[in-house]
Amino acid sequence: MLLKTFGWSFAVTALGLVAAVFYGGWTGFGIVAILSILEISVSFDNAVVNAGILKKMNAFWQKTFLTIGVLIAVFGMRLVFPVVIVAISAQIGPIEAVQLALDDKDKYQQLVTDAHPSIAAFGGTFLLMIFLDFIFEDRDIKWLGWLERPLAKLGKVDMLSVCIALIVLLVSAMTFATNAHQHGGIHVDMTETVLIAGIAGLITYLIVGGLSGFFENRLEEEEEREHEAEEEAKKSGKKVPAVVMAGKAAFFLFLYLEVLDASFSFDGVIGAFAITNDIVLMVLGLGIGAMYVRSLTVYLVRQGTLDDYVYLEHGAHYAIGALAVILLVTIQYEIHEVITGLVGIVLIAWSFFSSVRRNRKLAAAEGTDTVSNEKAEVSSGV
Repeated sequence: MLLKTFGWSFAVTALGLVAAVFYGGWTGFGIVAILSILEISVSFDNAVVNAGILKKMNAFWQKTFLTIGVLIAVFGMRLVFPVVIVAISAQIGPIEAVQLALDDKDKYQQLVTDAHPSIAAFGGTFLLMIFLDFIFEDRDIKWLGWLERPLAKLGKVDMLSVCIALIVLLVSAMTFATNAHQHGGIHVDMTETVLIAGIAGLITYLIVGGLSGFFENRLEEEEEREHEAEEEAKKSGKKVPAVVMAGKAAFFLFLYLEVLDASFSFDGVIGAFAITNDIVLMVLGLGIGAMYVRSLTVYLVRQGTLDDYVYLEHGAHYAIGALAVILLVTIQYEIHEVITGLVGIVLIAWSFFSSVRRNRKLAAAEGTDTVSNEKAEVSSGV
C-alpha cells in the first residue's frame, strides 16, 4: 500500500538527488534535500485540503489530477514562477533568465544577487503575512500554548497582521535597505525598491488569500448541503450515496484544484529563495516536494483519515516565519543556506515529535480509562 502510493515519489527523489550531486556536488545534494523537506512540510495542509476535494471526483479525474496535475504543479508553479520572479526583479526576459542560469551561472548569480533585495522584500513580506495570520488565529489545538494563547487574543484586533507586516517592512527598509550590498559589495540605498517590492508581496498575499478563502467557503457550503441531505435521508430511512463528480463538474473541480495548488505553492516557492538562488536546485527540490504532496493526497483519500500529526502545521508555519525574518535580514547580510535550511527542519522535526508524544499520551490515557472501566464493571459484577 505504502510503496504503491509513494513509489513514484521515491523514484523521483532518487533521480532528483542524483541529479543534484552531478549538478552541484554534495552541497547541491544538501540544498535539494532541505528544499524537499521544507516543501513537503509547508504543503502538508495542501494535501489535506486536496484530499477532501479529490474524493468527490471519479477515478478518471482523480488519475488526471495525479498525472497531468503533477506536470502543471512541478513545471508550472515550481519552475515558471521562480523564473518569473527572477526575470521581473532582474528586469530581463524569462527565456534569457533560464539561459543564463544554465549557460552563464556567474552572470546569472550576479543578476540575482543584484535583484536579491527586491526578491527578499517581496518574499519576506509574503511569508510574514502567512505566519502572522496563522499565529493570530484562535485554534482549538495549540502547540506552544504559552505563546499562542496571548497572540490569539491579540488577533481579535482587525488588520493587525497587515499593520505589523507593514511596520516590519518599513523597519527593514530603513535598517537594511539603506546599506544593502550590490554590484561587487558596493553599498547602495535600496529603500524605495525594498518598500515597493514589499508592498507588492503584501498585495499578492491578499489576492491569493482572497482566492483561497473564496474557494474554501464554496467547499464548506457544498459540504454543509451534503450534510443536510444526509441528515434528511437518515430521518426518512434512505441511504445517500457518496457524491462523485464526473464530466464537466469534475473538469471544473480539477481546474479549481490546480488554482488551489498554485495558491498553496507560493509559500514554498518564495521560501526557497531564502535557501538558494539557483533555479535548477530550486526546481529539483520543489519538484520532489510536489510529488510527495500528490502522494500524500492519494494516501489521505485511500486511508479515509486526516493528519494525525496535529502540530506539524504549526511547525511548518513557524518555519515560514523564520524564513520571512531570514529573507528580510538578507537584504543586507548574507546567511548561509545550510543555516537557513536547518532552522526550518529543526522547527518541523520538533513539531513532528511533539505530535508523536501527544498521540502516545492520548493512547496511554485511553488505555488507563479502559482498564478503569473494566475494573469497575468487574467490581459491580461481584
